[in-house]
Amino acid sequence: MFEFYIAKRYLKSKHKLNFITIISILSTLGITIGVAALVIVLSVFNGFGSLVTSVLVNFDPHIRVTIKSEKAFTQLDTLPKIFNNIKEINSYYPYAEGKVILLHKNSMEILNLKGTTEHKKNDSWGIKNNISFGSYDLYNNAGINKIVLGLPIALRLSSRIGDTLSVTSANKIEQSIVDFSIPQTRKFIVSGIFEISNKEYAMKYVYTSLKSAQLALNLGNQFTGYEIRLKNINDSEKVKKILEQKLNRQYFTISTWYDLHKDLYTVMLIERWSALIILSLIIAVATFNILGSLTMSVIEKRKDIGVLRSMGASKKSILRIFMFEGILIGIIGTFLGLAIGLVVCYLQIYYNFYPLDASKYIIDALPVKVQITDILVIGFLSFLLTFIASLFPAKRAVELNVSDAIRWE
Repeated sequence: MFEFYIAKRYLKSKHKLNFITIISILSTLGITIGVAALVIVLSVFNGFGSLVTSVLVNFDPHIRVTIKSEKAFTQLDTLPKIFNNIKEINSYYPYAEGKVILLHKNSMEILNLKGTTEHKKNDSWGIKNNISFGSYDLYNNAGINKIVLGLPIALRLSSRIGDTLSVTSANKIEQSIVDFSIPQTRKFIVSGIFEISNKEYAMKYVYTSLKSAQLALNLGNQFTGYEIRLKNINDSEKVKKILEQKLNRQYFTISTWYDLHKDLYTVMLIERWSALIILSLIIAVATFNILGSLTMSVIEKRKDIGVLRSMGASKKSILRIFMFEGILIGIIGTFLGLAIGLVVCYLQIYYNFYPLDASKYIIDALPVKVQITDILVIGFLSFLLTFIASLFPAKRAVELNVSDAIRWE
């Protein structure tokens, strides 16, 4: 293809440094910097997103089915059968949750008491692997209620392993005020203290067995809902749709791990798109430089265009020559930018040359995760902008009058 050969010669033949050459170099550098910046920034966003997800999913279920109507209790017997028939579900557990007041000596905290059953099928999530003091012992042997606290709450209550806490349901306090009665308080023994990086759970939740939570919250044999773990977290939306078809949505609320923290993920998504749009402007400016350099190149090559047309070159061939010239600039800049961006990302992944203070952050280095989809989108975006910028000067070269080009040169 002689058009590609001529376009390549035009890029290589500029031995002297002129204005057009400088603009072409700046265009290539602009695309390179823009593409590299996009790769690095989006990879950092991916890293933080994966980090947030891993921290949250370590303590959240993949899907939570919450009872929102008393009529749902008539259908609870059917839920295990439905869960067992969904092949994507790995395990499921009933839980009870409610607001309580914890008292120890002169200290008081209002927290969420959560009662769970033992996770026999999967112990890789929850607080069991994060116990710093004592043991993960929630189950009331001989009628003794046990509780596990987060380290910040234990410090606020000045409680240690073996201390006795008074637990009062916040709902029963309201009822006792109406009934002019004394709210019922139950005693819990601290069996374990956990320490985690997730402040929401460390500061707001305490854990006990399902039976003890039902007693403290005065639920009888009822519970709040089911927590479900899947074989693959990516099947969350699929399983949610299946459950929505099988369960009455007037009685149950079905939430995925994403729904439980939707506001956080929405903010992260907005930040990601903002970074993509802003950094894409760097590539856009560089492509405008391509438009300018190619336009001046068309003016400079008027004689060449006239000679080629007089020798029998078609208008499509002239169009291709200048299109190829602009696209070559874009391809060189894009590949250089992708290479630089990927090298920087992998250096951070394997050597952590940008560390973080582990005493202030839950990680010791900036998290980076490279996704092939991002690389493809960035490459396509850069190529598309380059193609559009090359189109106008190439069309102008086609419209050039052959006789005038040869006569005046």
